[in-house]
Amino acid sequence: MPTAPSLRRTIMVAAIVVAAIALAVATWWSMRDTGPGPGFASGNGRIEATEIDVSTKLAGRIDSVLVDEGDFVHAGQALAGMNTDVLDAQRAEASAAQDQAIQGVNAGEAQVTLREADVTAAEALTNQRESERDAASRRFARSSSLTREGASSEQELDDDRARLRSADAAVAAARAQAAATRAAVAAAKAQLVGARSNVTAAAATVRRISADITDAALVSPRDGRVQFRVAEPGEVLPAGGKVLNLVDLSDVYMTFFLPEADAGKVALGSDVRLILDVAPQYVIPATVSFVADTAQFTPKTVETASERQKLMFRVRAKIAPALLRQHLAQVKTGLPGVAWVKTDPSLPWPAALTIKVPR
Repeated sequence: MPTAPSLRRTIMVAAIVVAAIALAVATWWSMRDTGPGPGFASGNGRIEATEIDVSTKLAGRIDSVLVDEGDFVHAGQALAGMNTDVLDAQRAEASAAQDQAIQGVNAGEAQVTLREADVTAAEALTNQRESERDAASRRFARSSSLTREGASSEQELDDDRARLRSADAAVAAARAQAAATRAAVAAAKAQLVGARSNVTAAAATVRRISADITDAALVSPRDGRVQFRVAEPGEVLPAGGKVLNLVDLSDVYMTFFLPEADAGKVALGSDVRLILDVAPQYVIPATVSFVADTAQFTPKTVETASERQKLMFRVRAKIAPALLRQHLAQVKTGLPGVAWVKTDPSLPWPAALTIKVPR
């Protein structure tokens, strides 16, 4: 068993340790950073950016991927290519069909010309038959008069009557033939319209397949950085299959949450100061670009249970693209930090939140 002096020494050492801890806690509490004070609000968040999935338009096999993860790319830059052998064959087939349709138009135009010539011939024949009928009619009239006067025989009258009837029939036949040839012209013109429509349809098919071939070359829709290579050459992807994931480094922001009392005082366009955990020596300027119109429970990234029980409003602070362009190599998404906003616009920013950006 420990002796009384030894026990007293132990108690004294423990008391001294407890007193030292209490003094350290008191000192920390009195010297802790409580922020800029009233008129300012803050929220935790992470750096985010607009992500773009570069995907295939049609199903197919990847021929090549031209960029690696981490590469900076520019709008219009070729990123990957899909195999186009099938599309090339389809375009050749469509081009042949287009040529065939053009020949159909030429044949249709020739057919219309031929049928119009038939109409001219049929109308000329009709005029001829009508002239012959007029002559037969006048001859029959003379024969009738001469027969009544006894100057001509009944046989001649009957022959002239038969000639008139034959002329009438010939006129009717010529008119029917002319009508038939005019109908043939209308039919030929209708076929020509159909042939021209076939040319238009074939040309549209060629353009569609050409557009698919163009889309088989996957290009960057905007400037950014390759974040992930999702697929590799040789893989077969369905329509809409992802090949690459890009981050638009001109659209970088931090999303954080504020309680109703603070969010109601924040306007769009308000100044924000961002401080990242990995670089607390820098204060990055931003602008409020979005404030949610409805409250929600805060996510689990808010550490304390009491805070998670509150309804908060989501706020987004966007970093100026001009500033981002100056530091593209340093821009990284996912970095945690704190966003500070002024709930009282009349207050100046304190020295601790003066803008300090990397050079």
